[in-house]
Amino acid sequence: MVRIERDSLGELTIPDGVYWGVNTARAMENFRISRREISVYPDLLVAYAQVKQAAARANHEIGILDEERATLIDRAAQDIIDGRLHNQFVVGVIQGGAGTSTNMNVNEVIANRGLELAGRPFGDYAFLSPLDHVNRSQSTNDTYPSAVKLSLVYSLLRVMEELRLLRNSFATKGREFREVLKVGRTQLQDAVPMTLGQEFWGFSTSIGQDIDRIEDVRQLLWTLNLGATAIGTGITAPPEYAPAVLRHLRAITGLEQLANATDLIEATSDTGVFISVSSVLKRAAMRLSKICNDLRLLSSGPQLGLGEINLPAVQAGSSIMPGKVNPVIPEAVNQVAFIIAGADLTVSMASEAGQLQLNAFEPVMAHVLLQNATWLRRAARTLRIHCVDDITANSERLRQNVDASVGVVTALTPRIGYAAAANLAKRALHEGESIRALVLDEDLMGADELEVMLDPASLSGGLFDTGPLPALTPEAIAKVEAALDEADKGDHA
Repeated sequence: MVRIERDSLGELTIPDGVYWGVNTARAMENFRISRREISVYPDLLVAYAQVKQAAARANHEIGILDEERATLIDRAAQDIIDGRLHNQFVVGVIQGGAGTSTNMNVNEVIANRGLELAGRPFGDYAFLSPLDHVNRSQSTNDTYPSAVKLSLVYSLLRVMEELRLLRNSFATKGREFREVLKVGRTQLQDAVPMTLGQEFWGFSTSIGQDIDRIEDVRQLLWTLNLGATAIGTGITAPPEYAPAVLRHLRAITGLEQLANATDLIEATSDTGVFISVSSVLKRAAMRLSKICNDLRLLSSGPQLGLGEINLPAVQAGSSIMPGKVNPVIPEAVNQVAFIIAGADLTVSMASEAGQLQLNAFEPVMAHVLLQNATWLRRAARTLRIHCVDDITANSERLRQNVDASVGVVTALTPRIGYAAAANLAKRALHEGESIRALVLDEDLMGADELEVMLDPASLSGGLFDTGPLPALTPEAIAKVEAALDEADKGDHA
């Protein structure tokens, strides 16, 4: 069974029972490129439905949409918000038209669901129109960027929650390894002693800083351009609409911080906020990738590399070398970081390519930003569960390295002077003797004083107590994980 729908270009046959219509059908035919539908990003669908719901309530409030139609649109939008009908969002993530295909897909699904709720046939647009009713007082050019911003607010929040769990895991290891002395390195050369706990606590601190930066950029996403319509002048939208739709959207989303831009023309053409979001995601990805590089180096060997830590063995590492185990989890995270870095260039180019009163390339920005947020979150989770939580220290090897290291002589420099310390280092490397033995051999200080100066606490700066762990109890962690699992069920990015 089929139905016939019409637009300004003519008629098209639409499969019976689908909630989308002629505009969506044309987009499906025109943009067979990515073979990835917008339904891979449920946050975008939910955010767009919230915008449409707020618009219907505002239009009814100001008297340009009757109660029956406003209620039908409201109920249909709520279905989408509740996770239903997501399989009806079938246009590709890469599309021309600045997001018009996405907007029309949303309009048509809401209209036909509303018709269904009213007991009317799909396509009865004389009664409930995707354009005259669902899209009333709106344009793609204000609803699309507003929905994208909202979807990023939601997606980035889950990124932060996952990063907090990863930060907690690294901090826990920092406490566990707080008395494991090791040799630090600069430029891949032996440096001075530190603790393995300090190293892992540093990883935790780094991730915490990225969480803060993501929260900063989320606040930039609260500024919308609803009511701007085509180019920011608000044509076809009554003056009362913009404040009304914003008020209703705040109530629907619970985001009281939402505000409209003071210059809607500038806000409609500008995509600088997406550059900022991309930049902060790239920063977090690059720093996480650097941590993964360190984990791979620290675990290298295990016999002939650094071999300071042991990563959990999660799969066989070679089809030809029996027993070989590779650091596959950090490697996977590295690759996610490379993708995010490349996508950041995509956002930069797409933002720069905008012309005059509109940027036509917001769909590719939305796609890569939502994908980056999703993949960064999943990469952090994979790293935490399949790697960090089960890392162990090769304590005996680390102790031997410290005992054999000439770097400990740095701690003696204030007492014996740089020249004497340099001579000790030279002798230790040439003769294979420990610094401790050579100091006593040259009678540079007494054994008791030397013992104090070479005490692990002194060598590592006395930072055995790395500070309190982030406030995440096992119960809190389980609750966050359950919420993330639930969100991930519908997320196919």
